[in-house]
Amino acid sequence: MKEFNLQCPIPINDYPKVLLAHGGGGKLMHNLIEKMFSAAFSNDILKQDHDSAQIVLSGNKIAFTTDSYVVKPIFFPGGDIGSLAVNGTVNDLSMSAAIPNYLSLGLIIEEGFGMNELWMVVQSIAASARAAGVKIATGDTKVVDNGKGDGIFINTSGIGVIEHKLNISPRNIQPGDVIILNGDIGRHGIAIMAEREGLEFEHKIVSDCAPLNEIVQNIINSGIDVHCLRDLTRGGLSSTLNELAESSKKEIIIDETAVPVNEDVQGACEILGFDPMYVANEGKFIAIVPAGDADKCLEIMSSHKYGNGSAIIGKIGHENESIVKLKSRIGTMRILDMLSGEQLPRIC
Repeated sequence: MKEFNLQCPIPINDYPKVLLAHGGGGKLMHNLIEKMFSAAFSNDILKQDHDSAQIVLSGNKIAFTTDSYVVKPIFFPGGDIGSLAVNGTVNDLSMSAAIPNYLSLGLIIEEGFGMNELWMVVQSIAASARAAGVKIATGDTKVVDNGKGDGIFINTSGIGVIEHKLNISPRNIQPGDVIILNGDIGRHGIAIMAEREGLEFEHKIVSDCAPLNEIVQNIINSGIDVHCLRDLTRGGLSSTLNELAESSKKEIIIDETAVPVNEDVQGACEILGFDPMYVANEGKFIAIVPAGDADKCLEIMSSHKYGNGSAIIGKIGHENESIVKLKSRIGTMRILDMLSGEQLPRIC
């Protein structure tokens, strides 16, 4: 009798062609980065595993980052691709607690894109840069054939100065540290989804797209011994926590009842079959600090306009294992894993 083999002949993570999921912030993206990009470009700076690289130039410590934005639709409740590009890059610099100074701006525009829409995006970029206190220092523009660019794509790079002496890094996370979130999760992803699909809810869900440099500097200036900062974007809170668990080789324990979720977002997720833990954000971050600094940090975050609803959501456990555990609403403990791809593509 022929033996029946249940194993798929093609490993689930090995694909002959790039999929949308490879850019979604989940397992496939991390495997792609680890096996292809990190393997090819490996160096001590890339191994920092941070949102922005921390580099010393002529005795000055700076943070350097780059990102690309392909959101669809281009305009959405609470923002657009222009404000998203500025705030996203500013926030990556802020996660090193750097003071953002300069951005580069690269525009890839599809032939036929409306000049009025382009002007609206440009004005949004200018307003967002002013609000965040950064300057557009250099840029580039390319136009591609009609049908080859989907409207407009934006790439931004950012440079910021690191003036503090803290070691803010996933590798500085310690057992007993407390995890603080600056507000409710999932609004950006649901706002994009609702606008894209023409969905209407009882209350309009607005993206949380916002710059985080000021609230982070308030924390740093208070003297709190910040161990790690990380903003929540693609893949949501779950992917961020899993990234940190992997980089730090630490156990992370989260209390589901402590994670703030807007009632409208929760309802939309239930209707659409999404888990808010995996839905994207663009103005949320977590601060990981010693337990003795937790209350002070929470107070500072809560007093800022982008920290309304801040909450202590978990802690770093004492097991030396790269795992995220979620204490559910019914009191059971389960593993909070990273999705293979992402629930919503093209959200940033």
